[in-house]
Amino acid sequence: MLQTRQGIEIRSAVAGDVSAILGFIHALAEYERLSDACIATEDLLHEHLFGPAKAAEVLIAELDAKPVAFALFFGTFSTFLARPGIYLEDLFVMPEARGQGVGKALLAAVAGIAVQRNCGRLEWAVLDWNDPAIGFYKKLGAVPMEEWTTFRVAGETLRELAAGKNAE
Repeated sequence: MLQTRQGIEIRSAVAGDVSAILGFIHALAEYERLSDACIATEDLLHEHLFGPAKAAEVLIAELDAKPVAFALFFGTFSTFLARPGIYLEDLFVMPEARGQGVGKALLAAVAGIAVQRNCGRLEWAVLDWNDPAIGFYKKLGAVPMEEWTTFRVAGETLRELAAGKNAE
């Protein structure tokens, strides 16, 4: 157990949590209107979260011993700070558990891990239209990085880039 705050228990996920993690991911995809893009499976999550080459870590928040939220994060590195960092890929609280401090407790737990690991920063992205999340993060002291634009290559474009195609 990482911590208990106001009846909220935060713990590191274990392999037996994969089904719950996938449930959170599907609920998040629905909330973000991205269900069609969600192709995660229990097998893929097990491989990349609990296999020999772990790509990310997950914290689970519980109320009354029931999982109600998760945070998935992984390590980064800042060349300017010459220190590690943490990127929070997802933080999601089930609707019935919102307004009870669960999101704040999860974010505080990830921040605590960042401090413990001597990280220079904790970063994440939020959809532009997600005003409740933006307001929540700003209240906690987070600052939007408005001068940055996120880029992505995926799928066939990623394979083409790796093969040297589309490069001029």
